[in-house]
Amino acid sequence: MKLNPAENISAITPYPPGKPLEELEREYGITGSIKLASNENPWGPSPKAMEAIASSLSGLHRYPDGSGYYLTEGLARWLGADPKEIVLGNGSNEVIEFLVKAFVRKDDEVITSHPSFLMYQKFVQVRGGKNTVIPLRNMNHDLEAIADTVTGRTRLIFMDNPNNPCGTLFSRERFDDFLVQLPEEVVVVLDEAYVDFVDKEKRIDVLSYIRHPDTLPSVVSLRTFSKAFGLAGLRVGFGLMHQEIANLLHRVRQPFNINLLGQIGALAALEDQDHYSMTIAETAKGREWLSRKVEALGCRPYPSHTNFFLIDIGGDATRLYEAMLYKGVIVRSMKAYGFPEFIRITVGTKDENNRFIASLKECLHDLGYA
Repeated sequence: MKLNPAENISAITPYPPGKPLEELEREYGITGSIKLASNENPWGPSPKAMEAIASSLSGLHRYPDGSGYYLTEGLARWLGADPKEIVLGNGSNEVIEFLVKAFVRKDDEVITSHPSFLMYQKFVQVRGGKNTVIPLRNMNHDLEAIADTVTGRTRLIFMDNPNNPCGTLFSRERFDDFLVQLPEEVVVVLDEAYVDFVDKEKRIDVLSYIRHPDTLPSVVSLRTFSKAFGLAGLRVGFGLMHQEIANLLHRVRQPFNINLLGQIGALAALEDQDHYSMTIAETAKGREWLSRKVEALGCRPYPSHTNFFLIDIGGDATRLYEAMLYKGVIVRSMKAYGFPEFIRITVGTKDENNRFIASLKECLHDLGYA
């Protein structure tokens, strides 16, 4: 077979998907494993969302609402936004793709940080743009270095706040100082996938920037139903932005990009504030408990504003990851992110957290790490 693909496409390394849980159990000869590696919601979706989804199954022969009207209206009420300021995506990563399609041409520049979400850079490569990657400083976005790197070719800046994998957060004051250093033409994208877990007084009021006078760069917020709402399997996300930016993104958005079950489930989840509030409260409680227990084992947990956190285990993280697998506990080694002695764990249920600590204690002892 003779192929002549575009060079920018050939240079892309495919996103490395994890193996299915069932396949890992088969390989390692284990059953009843728990997964604390992907920052998922261990309490699952709202019962109201599941009920709404079940009741809609008879309509699967129909196309979904191409505008996502009811979900957009529900989000507008929840956020205090105008429906015209919201763009739905098949996961928030699709909104990232919309932004890159709308603003990046060949050789245009996009600034991201490392480590951060890999898909920012991949979408830029697809468009033939240039990725400028700024290392985190002390596990935080280096806003000063990012501002200094902006050129006349810079179109977008992507920053996850809180950051994944570090769980760190920058303040509104730092963000204000950062924005005034940028040209108006640059679009600053705050990926707020984990903002639901951030204390309300520490969140950035994105709507106040979206409605700013024309003297500052445009700000876009990315949000998702995958984390706090427990709907990762349905792939529903959205962007919050100025109406003019939303109009551009709708020009590159495919029709019916949010499936029927995703729209119905997400809207029902929005209306179940009891389940949402329980998730937030239990996550904070579990994160605090786990941090204390991890520290008591001789490891160093890092503060986090999310449903996950980093742990310095004092040894090879990949070896610990593999040892934990044999215990039926799946965590994430941070070696590929440049932290060879760190793992990242998701806060689980009470039973999962207890099992993690018991397994970690045994593995640390067996490996001689702590």
